[in-house]
Amino acid sequence: MNSAAAAITPVPGSQEVLQRAFRAAMGNVASAVSVVTTFIDGKPHGATVSAFMSLSMDPPMVVASLDRSSTLLSKLTIGAPVGLNVLAAHQDQVGLRFAGKGDAKFTDIPWQLEQGAPALVDRHAWLVGRVAELVAGGDHILVLVDILHAETGHQAPLTYWQRTFGTHHAF
Repeated sequence: MNSAAAAITPVPGSQEVLQRAFRAAMGNVASAVSVVTTFIDGKPHGATVSAFMSLSMDPPMVVASLDRSSTLLSKLTIGAPVGLNVLAAHQDQVGLRFAGKGDAKFTDIPWQLEQGAPALVDRHAWLVGRVAELVAGGDHILVLVDILHAETGHQAPLTYWQRTFGTHHAF
């Protein structure tokens, strides 16, 4: 056994204590707020995610994490169209809307179909692609997406940090 592996020891206490500590630690990591969307059976579907990142430049890919109980996840299959709407700083109410349950998420939210996926209007950035793979990871599923198109806006991003929405300000 190498010395690095030997230096790692389990955190003492119950699983619940570890989960609370893990949640608090992850809440201290600022992340972009994004709405993942798809258009299936003639209807738009979407969900807010904070776990979304670049995966590969060649080929261009991203990964988004969806809870196993997500209604959006139940609509996604290999090859399905996927939009990733990185929200702008003023879109906190949009982020809250898509974080909830129900079929009325798109009601009164401006959007248009772009390259097969619902694109929210006035967003910070937009990526669209197709589901390449669905990978199990604990209580979530990682959605690997082959990106077909990407664009950026000119507004500050909406971020989430310590259970609060905000944005980035340069020094």
